[in-house]
Amino acid sequence: MSDISASAAGTFLVGGDIKVARLGYGAMRITGDGVWGAPRDRAEALRTLRALPGLGVDFIDTADSYGPDVSEELIAEALHPYDGLLIATKGGLTRHGPNIWRPLGRPEYLRQCVLMSMRRLKVDRIDLWQLHRVDPAVPMDEQFGEIAAMQKEGLIRHVGLSEVGIEEIKAAQKHFPVVTVQNKYNLGDRASEAVVDYCASHGIGFIPWYPLAAGALTGRTALTDSAASHGATPGQIALAWLLRRSPVMLPIPGTSKEAHLKENVAAAAIKLTEAEFAALSALGKA
Repeated sequence: MSDISASAAGTFLVGGDIKVARLGYGAMRITGDGVWGAPRDRAEALRTLRALPGLGVDFIDTADSYGPDVSEELIAEALHPYDGLLIATKGGLTRHGPNIWRPLGRPEYLRQCVLMSMRRLKVDRIDLWQLHRVDPAVPMDEQFGEIAAMQKEGLIRHVGLSEVGIEEIKAAQKHFPVVTVQNKYNLGDRASEAVVDYCASHGIGFIPWYPLAAGALTGRTALTDSAASHGATPGQIALAWLLRRSPVMLPIPGTSKEAHLKENVAAAAIKLTEAEFAALSALGKA
């Protein structure tokens, strides 16, 4: 067992009943260029996935559109039957080529997404299914109503949303409990600041995607000083900042390399001082 463990980040109860380490893993990068097709090094991608449990990572986030299908299939191959793991997936986007993403929220398509994800992941129920995008061309109540129906049927245990504002969360909550929200958020991009605070006040897990986007801040004194004082990389400090930002924060850094995975998970043990946290927080507001 490695000394590096995601458990150092503390835990969160997803939906009030599934305990996970707060530092998870995003499985988008185990696909080809443009999140399209198979990974360049399939064997390394599988090694990376199989290393997760030994590093204390028990929350894995994927989507049917990653590949498409590829990420879910590799997760099933590497980790099924998922003892002690929460495999979260998403649906509601269609793929027409590398880096092309189009929302499709028609009820019959959302149901197909859930059923096909169940087949690829080899499960009888998806413990956390997230609407990847709200389709502006379909009434929200139709999308949320179908998701609520699938939850009542037992196809979905818990429901989350992705790239939403507070009003959309409130609209969804009329149909089902929203247990997670997944928005772009990182040290340099605070557009979802109000959503983070709303989630914290309502016990909703906030999953920041693109959590390691510290590149634009590289060279800034607060980041370089903090990294140096902890003997860490800027990316590790960016993850430590997220974990400190809110107790509902569930970062999911992704990689297809086992060595990089260990580097990311090591960030769980970094504890920033109040002064470091304040200085880093000021970077994203400058």
